[in-house]
Amino acid sequence: MQAGQRGFPIILMLFFLLFPVAVFSGAGEALAASAEEINIGVNGTLTRFTQEITGGQEFLQKANGVLVFPNVIKAGIGVGGEYGEGALRIGGKTVEYYNTAAASIGFQLGAQSKSVVVVFLTQQSLDDFRKSEGWKAGVDGSVALVKWGVGEDINSIDIKDPIVGFVFSNKGLMYNLTIEGSKFTRIVR
Repeated sequence: MQAGQRGFPIILMLFFLLFPVAVFSGAGEALAASAEEINIGVNGTLTRFTQEITGGQEFLQKANGVLVFPNVIKAGIGVGGEYGEGALRIGGKTVEYYNTAAASIGFQLGAQSKSVVVVFLTQQSLDDFRKSEGWKAGVDGSVALVKWGVGEDINSIDIKDPIVGFVFSNKGLMYNLTIEGSKFTRIVR
């Protein structure tokens, strides 16, 4: 192997090891998308939500707020991180922008993308989220991932949790992914 070829794997490994550090150190703000880019992504994700989830449109109308991350990227080699930007919508209008970040350790190799929709079904859960300086799923509030059968209307499910989440991959709604441990932080524009 020539000297130049040995350097590439080292650079690649350093990228994946330093990615979580960059995300958590505030470097994500330097990578922030424009408000217009985020809103376009949020609109597309909500359209997909209402198309893939029977009764999704009516369900969202019951929400006090909806936090949408159109593109959360997860990457890692042993140590991983994920980062995405999105918007909080109340009454169908964007009121604030957020980023989400998480780190993980364990066997992992590669990268993947997902979309996340977090629905606040009570005013109290929405208020608690908005008052926080950095809200962590599973610590500051529990987010229940909803599961139901194909063809079932989401409005026929008795959801008792104040906050519910939905995770989509490029293959559709995913039931086995989690957002526990993800931190949501307001982006100041």
